[in-house]
Amino acid sequence: MQVSVIGFGGASISGEGGGYGFGHITQEETLVLLRKSFEQGITLFDTAPVYGFGMSEQRIGKALSENRDKIVIVSKGGVTWDANKRIGIDNSPKVIQKMLEQSLKDLRTDYIDLYMIHWPDKNIDIRKPMEYLSRAKDEKKILAIGLCNSCVDDIVRASEVDRIEALQSELNLFNPSTYDSLAGTIREKKMGFMSWGTLDKGILTGRVTPDRLFDEVDARSWAPWWKKDDRSHKYRAMQRMGDLLEESNHSGLEVALGYVLHFEEVSSALCGMRNIEQMESAINALNNLPGEDILEEAQSIVDEELNNRS
Repeated sequence: MQVSVIGFGGASISGEGGGYGFGHITQEETLVLLRKSFEQGITLFDTAPVYGFGMSEQRIGKALSENRDKIVIVSKGGVTWDANKRIGIDNSPKVIQKMLEQSLKDLRTDYIDLYMIHWPDKNIDIRKPMEYLSRAKDEKKILAIGLCNSCVDDIVRASEVDRIEALQSELNLFNPSTYDSLAGTIREKKMGFMSWGTLDKGILTGRVTPDRLFDEVDARSWAPWWKKDDRSHKYRAMQRMGDLLEESNHSGLEVALGYVLHFEEVSSALCGMRNIEQMESAINALNNLPGEDILEEAQSIVDEELNNRS
Protein backbone atom coordinates (compact mmCIF):
# COMPACT_ATOMS: atom_id res chain seq x y z
CA MET A 1 0.00 0.00 0.00
CA GLN A 2 1.77 3.13 -1.26
CA VAL A 3 0.87 6.43 0.40
CA SER A 4 1.87 10.07 0.04
CA VAL A 5 4.46 11.46 2.44
CA ILE A 6 1.89 13.96 3.68
CA GLY A 7 -1.50 12.60 4.64
CA PHE A 8 -4.65 14.69 4.85
CA GLY A 9 -5.90 14.84 8.46
CA GLY A 10 -9.68 14.73 8.17
CA ALA A 11 -10.49 16.27 11.57
CA SER A 12 -9.72 19.63 9.96
CA ILE A 13 -12.82 19.41 7.76
CA SER A 14 -15.34 18.52 10.47
CA GLY A 15 -16.80 22.02 10.19
CA GLU A 16 -20.10 22.73 11.87
CA GLY A 17 -20.53 19.03 12.59
CA GLY A 18 -18.65 19.54 15.83
CA GLY A 19 -17.09 16.68 17.76
CA TYR A 20 -13.34 16.44 17.31
CA GLY A 21 -12.81 19.23 14.81
CA PHE A 22 -10.99 22.50 14.27
CA GLY A 23 -13.40 25.23 13.31
CA HIS A 24 -15.86 26.38 10.69
CA ILE A 25 -15.31 25.35 7.10
CA THR A 26 -18.12 25.16 4.56
CA GLN A 27 -18.87 22.09 2.50
CA GLU A 28 -17.97 23.88 -0.72
CA GLU A 29 -14.62 25.01 0.70
CA THR A 30 -13.98 21.46 1.86
CA LEU A 31 -14.78 19.85 -1.49
CA VAL A 32 -12.46 22.24 -3.33
CA LEU A 33 -9.69 21.65 -0.77
CA LEU A 34 -9.96 17.86 -0.89
CA ARG A 35 -9.98 17.70 -4.68
CA LYS A 36 -7.10 20.15 -4.97
CA SER A 37 -5.12 18.15 -2.39
CA PHE A 38 -5.55 15.03 -4.52
CA GLU A 39 -4.51 16.92 -7.65
CA GLN A 40 -1.37 18.10 -5.84
CA GLY A 41 -0.35 14.52 -5.01
CA ILE A 42 -1.86 13.76 -1.61
CA THR A 43 -3.26 10.24 -1.76
CA LEU A 44 -3.80 9.35 1.90
CA PHE A 45 -6.95 10.71 3.55
CA ASP A 46 -7.37 9.95 7.24
CA THR A 47 -10.71 10.33 8.98
CA ALA A 48 -12.98 8.92 11.71
CA PRO A 49 -16.71 9.04 12.55
CA VAL A 50 -16.15 11.32 15.55
CA TYR A 51 -14.64 13.98 13.28
CA GLY A 52 -17.73 16.13 12.87
CA PHE A 53 -19.95 13.23 13.97
CA GLY A 54 -19.80 11.81 10.45
CA MET A 55 -19.30 15.05 8.53
CA SER A 56 -15.61 14.49 7.75
CA GLU A 57 -16.28 11.07 6.24
CA GLN A 58 -19.27 12.37 4.30
CA ARG A 59 -17.27 15.20 2.79
CA ILE A 60 -14.39 12.92 1.81
CA GLY A 61 -16.87 10.55 0.18
CA LYS A 62 -18.55 13.34 -1.75
CA ALA A 63 -15.29 14.93 -2.91
CA LEU A 64 -13.23 11.90 -3.83
CA SER A 65 -15.54 9.02 -4.76
CA GLU A 66 -14.77 9.52 -8.46
CA ASN A 67 -11.09 8.87 -7.75
CA ARG A 68 -11.65 6.06 -5.25
CA ASP A 69 -9.17 3.66 -6.82
CA LYS A 70 -6.39 6.28 -6.72
CA ILE A 71 -6.54 7.14 -3.01
CA VAL A 72 -6.00 5.42 0.32
CA ILE A 73 -8.74 6.00 2.88
CA VAL A 74 -8.05 5.44 6.56
CA SER A 75 -10.93 5.40 9.02
CA LYS A 76 -11.48 4.16 12.54
CA GLY A 77 -14.01 2.72 14.94
CA GLY A 78 -14.64 2.60 18.66
CA VAL A 79 -15.02 6.27 19.62
CA THR A 80 -18.76 6.61 20.11
CA TRP A 81 -21.24 9.27 21.23
CA ASP A 82 -24.69 9.32 22.77
CA ALA A 83 -27.82 11.34 21.97
CA ASN A 84 -26.30 14.34 23.73
CA LYS A 85 -23.05 13.88 21.78
CA ARG A 86 -21.09 12.90 24.86
CA ILE A 87 -18.09 10.95 23.65
CA GLY A 88 -17.14 7.49 24.90
CA ILE A 89 -15.07 4.47 23.91
CA ASP A 90 -16.57 1.10 23.01
CA ASN A 91 -14.53 -1.46 21.08
CA SER A 92 -17.06 -4.26 21.32
CA PRO A 93 -17.40 -6.17 18.04
CA LYS A 94 -21.06 -5.14 17.68
CA VAL A 95 -20.18 -1.44 17.91
CA ILE A 96 -17.16 -1.73 15.60
CA GLN A 97 -19.31 -3.52 13.02
CA LYS A 98 -22.03 -0.86 13.19
CA MET A 99 -19.50 1.96 12.87
CA LEU A 100 -17.73 0.30 9.93
CA GLU A 101 -20.99 -0.18 8.05
CA GLN A 102 -21.92 3.47 8.59
CA SER A 103 -18.47 4.64 7.50
CA LEU A 104 -18.77 2.69 4.26
CA LYS A 105 -22.04 4.51 3.54
CA ASP A 106 -20.73 7.94 4.52
CA LEU A 107 -17.53 7.49 2.49
CA ARG A 108 -19.53 6.24 -0.52
CA THR A 109 -17.32 3.21 -0.94
CA ASP A 110 -17.45 -0.58 -0.85
CA TYR A 111 -14.21 -0.86 1.09
CA ILE A 112 -11.87 1.07 3.39
CA ASP A 113 -8.17 0.63 2.67
CA LEU A 114 -7.01 0.75 6.29
CA TYR A 115 -9.42 0.45 9.21
CA MET A 116 -8.13 1.16 12.70
CA ILE A 117 -9.29 0.67 16.26
CA HIS A 118 -9.28 4.31 17.34
CA TRP A 119 -8.47 4.14 21.06
CA PRO A 120 -7.82 1.33 23.55
CA ASP A 121 -10.86 0.21 25.55
CA LYS A 122 -9.94 -1.02 29.02
CA ASN A 123 -13.19 -3.01 29.20
CA ILE A 124 -12.70 -5.00 25.99
CA ASP A 125 -9.97 -7.52 25.13
CA ILE A 126 -8.61 -6.16 21.83
CA ARG A 127 -8.71 -9.64 20.32
CA LYS A 128 -12.53 -9.51 20.26
CA PRO A 129 -12.88 -6.58 17.82
CA MET A 130 -9.89 -7.96 15.93
CA GLU A 131 -11.80 -11.16 15.26
CA TYR A 132 -14.59 -9.13 13.65
CA LEU A 133 -12.17 -6.98 11.64
CA SER A 134 -10.41 -10.09 10.39
CA ARG A 135 -13.75 -11.35 9.05
CA ALA A 136 -14.45 -7.93 7.53
CA LYS A 137 -11.10 -8.16 5.77
CA ASP A 138 -11.99 -11.60 4.40
CA GLU A 139 -15.22 -10.05 3.11
CA LYS A 140 -13.20 -7.23 1.41
CA LYS A 141 -14.95 -4.52 3.42
CA ILE A 142 -11.50 -3.47 4.59
CA LEU A 143 -8.14 -4.21 3.01
CA ALA A 144 -5.93 -3.90 6.08
CA ILE A 145 -6.19 -3.50 9.85
CA GLY A 146 -4.41 -0.91 11.98
CA LEU A 147 -4.28 0.36 15.54
CA CYS A 148 -4.39 3.96 16.70
CA ASN A 149 -3.06 5.30 20.02
CA SER A 150 -2.09 1.78 20.98
CA CYS A 151 0.59 0.17 23.16
CA VAL A 152 2.96 -2.73 22.67
CA ASP A 153 0.88 -5.16 24.74
CA ASP A 154 -2.25 -4.52 22.65
CA ILE A 155 -0.26 -4.78 19.43
CA VAL A 156 1.03 -8.19 20.49
CA ARG A 157 -2.44 -9.43 21.49
CA ALA A 158 -4.08 -8.06 18.33
CA SER A 159 -1.40 -9.72 16.20
CA GLU A 160 -2.48 -13.10 17.57
CA VAL A 161 -5.68 -12.70 15.54
CA ASP A 162 -4.53 -11.01 12.32
CA ARG A 163 -1.73 -8.89 10.94
CA ILE A 164 -1.53 -5.26 12.01
CA GLU A 165 -0.36 -3.36 8.94
CA ALA A 166 0.03 0.11 10.42
CA LEU A 167 0.00 2.17 13.59
CA GLN A 168 -1.07 5.74 14.12
CA SER A 169 -0.06 7.79 17.13
CA GLU A 170 0.99 11.26 18.19
CA LEU A 171 4.48 12.27 17.13
CA ASN A 172 5.96 15.73 17.04
CA LEU A 173 8.91 17.74 18.28
CA PHE A 174 7.23 18.20 21.66
CA ASN A 175 6.12 14.60 22.08
CA PRO A 176 8.39 11.81 20.81
CA SER A 177 7.76 9.48 23.78
CA THR A 178 4.89 7.40 22.37
CA TYR A 179 6.74 6.78 19.14
CA ASP A 180 9.92 5.88 21.02
CA SER A 181 8.02 3.18 22.92
CA LEU A 182 6.68 1.70 19.66
CA ALA A 183 9.66 2.01 17.30
CA GLY A 184 11.13 -1.40 18.10
CA THR A 185 7.82 -3.15 17.54
CA ILE A 186 7.23 -1.24 14.30
CA ARG A 187 10.56 -2.44 12.95
CA GLU A 188 10.14 -5.99 14.22
CA LYS A 189 6.69 -6.45 12.72
CA LYS A 190 7.41 -4.35 9.61
CA MET A 191 4.43 -2.07 10.12
CA GLY A 192 3.75 1.34 8.67
CA PHE A 193 3.42 4.38 10.92
CA MET A 194 1.39 7.59 10.60
CA SER A 195 1.92 10.57 12.86
CA TRP A 196 -0.98 12.60 14.14
CA GLY A 197 -0.35 15.87 15.92
CA THR A 198 2.47 16.46 13.44
CA LEU A 199 2.10 20.24 13.83
CA ASP A 200 0.90 20.03 17.46
CA LYS A 201 -2.45 21.67 16.70
CA GLY A 202 -0.68 24.60 14.98
CA ILE A 203 1.80 25.48 17.72
CA LEU A 204 4.79 24.29 15.69
CA THR A 205 3.85 26.44 12.69
CA GLY A 206 3.48 29.52 14.86
CA ARG A 207 -0.20 29.93 13.94
CA VAL A 208 -1.35 29.05 17.45
CA THR A 209 -0.08 31.41 20.15
CA PRO A 210 -1.19 32.01 23.77
CA ASP A 211 -3.70 34.66 22.73
CA ARG A 212 -5.25 32.70 19.84
CA LEU A 213 -9.05 32.45 20.05
CA PHE A 214 -11.05 29.55 18.60
CA ASP A 215 -14.61 29.42 17.32
CA GLU A 216 -17.30 27.38 19.05
CA VAL A 217 -17.03 24.29 16.81
CA ASP A 218 -13.26 24.13 17.27
CA ALA A 219 -12.47 21.49 19.90
CA ARG A 220 -9.71 23.76 21.22
CA SER A 221 -12.41 26.14 22.50
CA TRP A 222 -13.90 23.60 24.92
CA ALA A 223 -12.00 20.29 25.15
CA PRO A 224 -10.42 19.52 28.57
CA TRP A 225 -7.33 18.07 26.89
CA TRP A 226 -6.65 21.55 25.51
CA LYS A 227 -8.13 23.86 28.13
CA LYS A 228 -6.37 22.18 31.06
CA ASP A 229 -3.03 21.59 29.35
CA ASP A 230 -0.06 23.76 30.31
CA ARG A 231 1.53 24.70 26.99
CA SER A 232 3.67 27.57 28.26
CA HIS A 233 6.93 25.69 27.68
CA LYS A 234 5.93 25.08 24.06
CA TYR A 235 5.24 28.76 23.43
CA ARG A 236 8.55 29.70 25.05
CA ALA A 237 10.37 27.16 22.88
CA MET A 238 8.76 28.53 19.71
CA GLN A 239 9.71 32.07 20.69
CA ARG A 240 13.32 31.02 21.24
CA MET A 241 13.30 29.07 17.98
CA GLY A 242 12.58 32.25 16.02
CA ASP A 243 16.25 33.17 15.61
CA LEU A 244 17.16 29.63 14.57
CA LEU A 245 14.45 29.59 11.90
CA GLU A 246 15.46 32.99 10.56
CA GLU A 247 19.17 32.21 10.43
CA SER A 248 18.68 28.81 8.82
CA ASN A 249 16.04 30.00 6.32
CA HIS A 250 13.50 27.47 7.57
CA SER A 251 9.93 27.74 8.80
CA GLY A 252 8.34 26.10 11.81
CA LEU A 253 6.35 23.97 9.37
CA GLU A 254 9.54 22.71 7.72
CA VAL A 255 11.10 21.87 11.07
CA ALA A 256 7.94 20.11 12.24
CA LEU A 257 7.73 17.96 9.11
CA GLY A 258 11.49 17.40 9.01
CA TYR A 259 11.47 16.13 12.57
CA VAL A 260 8.68 13.59 12.00
CA LEU A 261 9.96 12.42 8.62
CA HIS A 262 13.52 11.87 9.79
CA PHE A 263 12.31 8.70 11.52
CA GLU A 264 12.69 5.99 8.91
CA GLU A 265 9.66 4.06 10.17
CA VAL A 266 7.28 6.96 9.44
CA SER A 267 5.25 6.29 6.31
CA SER A 268 3.16 9.45 6.29
CA ALA A 269 2.86 12.63 8.33
CA LEU A 270 -0.77 13.61 8.86
CA CYS A 271 -1.47 17.34 8.64
CA GLY A 272 -4.76 19.06 9.40
CA MET A 273 -5.03 21.50 6.50
CA ARG A 274 -7.96 23.91 6.32
CA ASN A 275 -7.34 25.81 3.10
CA ILE A 276 -5.40 25.52 -0.15
CA GLU A 277 -2.63 27.81 1.05
CA GLN A 278 -1.92 25.57 4.04
CA MET A 279 -2.01 22.48 1.86
CA GLU A 280 0.40 23.90 -0.71
CA SER A 281 2.70 25.19 2.04
CA ALA A 282 2.91 21.68 3.51
CA ILE A 283 3.74 20.14 0.14
CA ASN A 284 6.31 22.85 -0.68
CA ALA A 285 7.93 22.38 2.74
CA LEU A 286 9.06 18.93 1.63
CA ASN A 287 11.51 20.66 -0.74
CA ASN A 288 13.26 22.51 2.09
CA LEU A 289 13.40 20.16 5.06
CA PRO A 290 16.11 20.98 7.62
CA GLY A 291 19.20 18.88 8.15
CA GLU A 292 20.13 16.97 11.29
CA ASP A 293 22.03 19.94 12.75
CA ILE A 294 18.96 22.20 12.68
CA LEU A 295 16.72 19.45 14.05
CA GLU A 296 19.16 18.77 16.88
CA GLU A 297 19.29 22.45 17.81
CA ALA A 298 15.50 22.70 17.76
CA GLN A 299 15.26 19.59 19.92
CA SER A 300 17.77 21.08 22.35
CA ILE A 301 15.63 24.20 22.74
CA VAL A 302 12.52 22.11 23.34
CA ASP A 303 14.29 19.90 25.88
CA GLU A 304 15.59 22.91 27.79
CA GLU A 305 12.14 24.45 28.04
CA LEU A 306 10.63 21.12 29.06
CA ASN A 307 13.23 20.78 31.83
CA ASN A 308 12.50 24.32 32.99
CA ARG A 309 8.78 23.65 33.13
CA SER A 310 7.43 24.67 36.53
